[in-house]
Amino acid sequence: MKIMIGNDHGGYKLKLSIIERLKERPDIEVIDIGCDSEDIVRYPFYAAKIAQAVADGTADRGILVCSTGIGMSIVANRHAGIRATLCTSTYAGKMSRSHNDSNVLCLGGRVTGLFEALDILDAWLDTEFEGGRHGISLGIIEQIDAGTFAGGEV
Repeated sequence: MKIMIGNDHGGYKLKLSIIERLKERPDIEVIDIGCDSEDIVRYPFYAAKIAQAVADGTADRGILVCSTGIGMSIVANRHAGIRATLCTSTYAGKMSRSHNDSNVLCLGGRVTGLFEALDILDAWLDTEFEGGRHGISLGIIEQIDAGTFAGGEV
């Protein structure tokens, strides 16, 4: 699996630990396009690059880390085909995959502790999408992305 990771200054330290964890997994190729210091940069540039790479298949999944994860998730979710999830607990990491087939994980480098962030990462990586009834919701999201959603309730 090819995972692209991006960060701004607020996510720099956590990104380093995430990369270490990812490199422990032989089935994962890590591509780091984030900033390489705590000098101030603008998160939308990194979020857009990751979202586009996942949307066009250059990467299988993406990870975005800023101070809170909020800004990154807002930008990433503006791209069709992206299901970026801001996760603050291991349970959220697991559910974002099993129910939402999340393809971009967003984390807050200044609001989530290191051990929790790594547990979230592991849950997100190890959980498969359940499909079934959850696929119906993803189909609706795809209609919204395509501009063909007619409204109504299923």
